[in-house]
Amino acid sequence: MTPASHFRHARFTGDCTVELTHSPIPQVLPGEVIVSVRRTALCGSDNRLWRDGAVQIPGHEIFGVVEQAGHMRHGERVCVYIPVYCGYCTACTRGHTQSCTTGSVLIGWNRDGGFGEYVRVPEQCLLPVPDHIEDRLAPLLLDTIGTSAHAVRTVQRLLGDLNSQRILITGAGPIGMGVLIALQDSGCEKVTVYDPNTSRSRFAENLGAQLLDDHTNQQFDAIFECSGAHAARDDAITRVAAGGAVVLIGENSTPWPIQEGPVFRRKDFALLRSFYFPVSEHNDNIALLLRQQKLYAKIADTDVTLDQLAAAYRQFVAGETMKPLLTL
Repeated sequence: MTPASHFRHARFTGDCTVELTHSPIPQVLPGEVIVSVRRTALCGSDNRLWRDGAVQIPGHEIFGVVEQAGHMRHGERVCVYIPVYCGYCTACTRGHTQSCTTGSVLIGWNRDGGFGEYVRVPEQCLLPVPDHIEDRLAPLLLDTIGTSAHAVRTVQRLLGDLNSQRILITGAGPIGMGVLIALQDSGCEKVTVYDPNTSRSRFAENLGAQLLDDHTNQQFDAIFECSGAHAARDDAITRVAAGGAVVLIGENSTPWPIQEGPVFRRKDFALLRSFYFPVSEHNDNIALLLRQQKLYAKIADTDVTLDQLAAAYRQFVAGETMKPLLTL
């Protein structure tokens, strides 16, 4: 049996290998609490850590319960906001907490995350979760809803009402499907999706999307690029209509060179980057989840234990599952 002073967790040791081990439960610093993890969703952005290895415990879509006796938030159900933000830099004071310029600490990326039984969290990164949201949907408030809905809001601020616009989503993973649901929630009835993975394309179609015939030169007013693939980004620049917008949500760790050919030079269009979401949008994200629970439940399609994590991650990377949830 694991000693009460230790907790069980995963490590990404490189070469697509996951190892399970035990470590002492971390001691909190002032302004921090311990969260007992209940669910942590797997995310495609962790693929690089899975492939190359990581010194920190990975996992950044975390839901749990504050376990800090004597603390005013003890027992509270919370999601863990990834960026550790200062609250006083120019970005933070303007409400862009996800873009804090004072530090670059991201939980699960360069600080221990949620692929384990406990995680140490700054109090400012605790996002309350109402009791009427079930545990297995709560982690979706972060990347699947938070990141996706923020991207939709970003494009809406530029283009206005998207209901009459021609819209394309490239990449039918959890982020792409989160964008689809957020668009549908705002009234967009016709949204086109492209993904080379047949099962994910079918998933998008089952959620109400139209599938792109990639042999046409169809243009779109708003393109949400969720795959991170350089080819998809290049195609988006070709397909975006004059006066339209391409928003980059998917990530890629290798440089993306933009070729300034005639297609790029001879039309007005906006090229946007949308990263995560500000804490001010958390309540809006909760309301979105509550309105669309049935659709989000389809995305959270698999529950796995720590012992199953290695096999589950291989299936996830292969596109065989949509959004596995590590259940603790």
